[in-house]
Amino acid sequence: MSLGGIANLDYMVILCSKMQETRTFYGDVMGFEIAEDQENWVSFRIGSTLLTLRPRGPWSLCDDGPRPQGSAAVQLAFRVPLDAVDRCHEELASKGVAILREPTDLPKWRHRTLFFRDPEDNIIEIYAEF
Repeated sequence: MSLGGIANLDYMVILCSKMQETRTFYGDVMGFEIAEDQENWVSFRIGSTLLTLRPRGPWSLCDDGPRPQGSAAVQLAFRVPLDAVDRCHEELASKGVAILREPTDLPKWRHRTLFFRDPEDNIIEIYAEF
């Protein structure tokens, strides 16, 4: 058991310098369902988890500070069925998403992966197990 009995990751927050562009990316490009939509707080439902966006900078409880240009804050990995990795690649490319690494088999990990970035420069991985 982990600290304090933690058993789930219920939501994560991406700190955004490009709030509207990132909202559009996760809603329109990735096709995630909006669970809550406020000017400075947007949550997308992904299974039992919420992926939430908020503006970078001073917040009610803390100031997250600056992030070096071009650096990723997180890598998000989304699992799909094996036959979906290539379809995801085709769909993302058709929407103009720059691909970091086209679908690739990683035998050591038993994964087929695809990597790209969101508008905040976070690394996004779509993968399937084989």
